[in-house]
Amino acid sequence: MEKSLLNHAYDFVSSQKSPVGFDAIWKYVVSEAQLTPEEAEKKVSRFYTNLMLDGRFVTLGENQWDLRSNHTFDKVHIDMRDVYSDVEATEDDDEEEKIEEKEYNEVFEESKDEDDEGLESEESENEDE
Repeated sequence: MEKSLLNHAYDFVSSQKSPVGFDAIWKYVVSEAQLTPEEAEKKVSRFYTNLMLDGRFVTLGENQWDLRSNHTFDKVHIDMRDVYSDVEATEDDDEEEKIEEKEYNEVFEESKDEDDEGLESEESENEDE
């Protein structure tokens, strides 16, 4: 049975004593899987995506990769609250959001009013019958 590209990557990264750059991982995988340059070019983006999604690997920034098992949770975990708290909204942004929200809600209020009028006329027609 043929080894997957990710398993080749796992073997390579696990044999290293320190984090490895993506380009080194990819060169190793291409070599081990005996991919032609054309095949490698077609597969590199999917491989990168799969590497990102594979729970065995972790990116340490600067395109350096290592095994998740080599790192403690607090070192590799990104708390999304920290990410979003770094973005400070300006007063202009707040005002712009309020305007957009008002315009958005007005559309629904108009639509609701039209629906209510249609229901009222429909109800009165039913009463007349």
